[in-house]
Amino acid sequence: MPPNRVQLSPEILVEAIGDDWPSEQVDAAIELLAASKGRFPSGSGKLPVELVRAIQRERLIAAMLDAAATRGYRETNVQDVIERAGVSRPTFYEHFTNKDDCFLAAFDAGARRLRTRVSSAAGKGEDWRGRLRLALAAILAFACVEPQTARTLIVEARAASGEAPQRRIELLDGFAACLDATARELLRHPTDRSPLTAAGVVGGIEAVLYARLCRGEPEQFADLLPSLMYFAVLPYEGQQAASEELTAAAS
Repeated sequence: MPPNRVQLSPEILVEAIGDDWPSEQVDAAIELLAASKGRFPSGSGKLPVELVRAIQRERLIAAMLDAAATRGYRETNVQDVIERAGVSRPTFYEHFTNKDDCFLAAFDAGARRLRTRVSSAAGKGEDWRGRLRLALAAILAFACVEPQTARTLIVEARAASGEAPQRRIELLDGFAACLDATARELLRHPTDRSPLTAAGVVGGIEAVLYARLCRGEPEQFADLLPSLMYFAVLPYEGQQAASEELTAAAS
């Protein structure tokens, strides 16, 4: 496989294209890609055209995430994406109008995966701090498993043109709204906190992740959980409760 050819995760692929396709067809497509250096061979005509088209789109999205994270949004061009995806230029333009259009699709796909993982994890918490801890752990795990996606969402979207910076703001605002709503539901005297408290917490956490991603240190994300919990709990429950998070991590 060419050194910069993306390898599409079967789990992400299935999640992206949905479960409308028979599993044996999806498995056959994945096997063809694996056996053909990351691109469909001529024998792929046996697969449904719409399935191949859906998979091509996801490969282009994965390629954009890789290119943007590796080269930076400003330096990335359409050629970088099609080389990584292993598709032709006409195939790219069947799916996307230009680089910005593809980048937005990649951002939206990554943001959707992140929201899903955070929501699923937080829903398992038994109390406010439990939900918060699981949500933060899910964000850090996502950054470790998908560092290119995390960098695209947090770092490269700032430099992008068009709608991407606004999409990034909306992603952060959504997390802040969830934090504020959960605090108001589960904490005592929730009206004592301004909604800006949640925005400040989310902004601070994003700033830490931004710095780590810029330095290329995704392997250290898991170690951040106690400190991020301290930072997030402090304005809501005070010094003692926040310190408990650090003490629990050290014990």
